[in-house]
This record gives sequence, structure tokens and C-alpha cells, in this order.
Amino acid sequence: MRFSVSHADSSEFATDGLRPFFEYRDLGIATATNGRFLAHVIRARPGHHAAGGWHRHDLGFQLVYILKGWVKFRYEGQGEVTLLPGSCVHQPPGIRHVEVAHSDDLELIEITMPADFPTQSVEAPAEEMAK
Repeated sequence: MRFSVSHADSSEFATDGLRPFFEYRDLGIATATNGRFLAHVIRARPGHHAAGGWHRHDLGFQLVYILKGWVKFRYEGQGEVTLLPGSCVHQPPGIRHVEVAHSDDLELIEITMPADFPTQSVEAPAEEMAK
């Protein structure tokens, strides 16, 4: 592992991340930790809305912290959760979830372990199917 620093004025957002309706700014943590961890800033692409279905991630740790705007998720066993500026959620490994909606000004930090992880589409949990 090595020292790393990332400055907003010398970093750019890219649209080549997991979701096409977001932009991602890599904070350099994946390189500094040899892929053990990932930290990036994610922001909404104005006019592009959530289009994913129920899914799960095969990883050891995932944390989301909201900087600006809002986002709504549905989580297996938890129901709908709205995250606002200052909200922090730990998504346990493998929890099924779906993004419902987000504001055009959404900006968040996501930290994962490891940096690269598979995402699988899944069926909605039984409690969602009963609605």
C-alpha cells in the first residue's frame, strides 16, 4: 500500500462506471491499495434517471455517504430508504437492493472492499413481490 492524495481541481469525472446515469471520480484508493479498496465520488448525470433492476454485489464491504441531493433505494428486509445529505448506509455483503430514484444534483462517496467486484441481477425479495 502506498500514500495517495486526490484533489478535486485536478481530477475529472468519467462516465465509464457501473451505471450509465452516474459519473465517477476515482480518488486513487484502488491503485494505492493494490485493489483492496475503492473510494470514489459518484454524481448524477442530470436528465439521466435510475434504470437498473434488483441486484446484489459480491464484496466484503460497501459504504455510501451522501454529500448532496437525495437518493431512494429499496433494500431486502428493510423496505424503502431515502438518503439525504449526511446520510450514511452500510450495505451488507450480498444484500439485494434497487435504486428507485435520485435527484439531478445527487453526489455521494462510495467505499468498497475490494475495488473490483461482480454485480448480479436478482429477483426482487418475496416481500417486494407481494406488493
